[in-house]
Amino acid sequence: MTRPAPQATRRLRAEHLGSTLPPLMVAADRVAATIAQGVHGRRRVGPGETFWQFRQYAQGDTPNSIDWRQSAKSDRVFVREHEWEAAQTVWLWCDRSPSMDYASHNSLASKHDRAALLTQATASLLVRGGEYISLLGTDLTPSTGRSALLRLASELEATNPDSLPPESNLPRYADIFWVSDFLNPLPEIEAKVQTMAATGVRGTLVQILDPAEVNLPFKGHVRFEGLEGELDHNVGKADSLAVPYVQRLKARQSALTELAGRLGWTFLIHHTDTSAQSALLSIYQAYAMRSGAHR
Repeated sequence: MTRPAPQATRRLRAEHLGSTLPPLMVAADRVAATIAQGVHGRRRVGPGETFWQFRQYAQGDTPNSIDWRQSAKSDRVFVREHEWEAAQTVWLWCDRSPSMDYASHNSLASKHDRAALLTQATASLLVRGGEYISLLGTDLTPSTGRSALLRLASELEATNPDSLPPESNLPRYADIFWVSDFLNPLPEIEAKVQTMAATGVRGTLVQILDPAEVNLPFKGHVRFEGLEGELDHNVGKADSLAVPYVQRLKARQSALTELAGRLGWTFLIHHTDTSAQSALLSIYQAYAMRSGAHR
């Protein structure tokens, strides 16, 4: 019997491995690969002096990082994490609330699908650069490598009723990546951002909008259905709302742009009828610029 060539064997193994990965991770890797082979890490040399927390040992940690005294108190192995190490983690928040399920046409990705794709692809770029990642609102410990991306993909498949990030005790100078449609009441968003920024947290905000949410193209009688408990709203002449709606949307985006600029954050806008690669390139450039500014 003829044995397959080594190249064919490797190809078959790769195809099998790819078939076992979450579809989101496969798509995100494909998008990330078109942008860059990795990002430059932002870690500084040295262990740091300020203790932040204990966390469970994860794949990729060295034996020297284990705190044996803390580990002896339970049947789990713990690592002592210093503040600078935690600050190098990029804390992800992907809005997975019901309103993100909207897509105005079957040919378009829903806002949730595009937000999850960009979150996963951004994480892929960060991990390639040696960064640690974690997802806010979950028990995922800051980690890096392929296993971290697999766990992230699994979490992003689940829905979450909360559109705003939860209250979190982020370390000083941490970094947050927050993707949403940012259609919550503006004061709520501003308060959340200002609270985080007050502790030195830096952030990238990515607004995901369906094209119908950009210019409100509806005409005649239209019934707008609430997706998160709001009452349905019937409009007799929907086209009469287009101009004031667009003005209010632009005012909101201007306010978020001004807020982000004042705090040293980044605010980006992405529409689901444009390529995910274009958004990821902007995200990559934002991180590269901020990384260089904080070396």
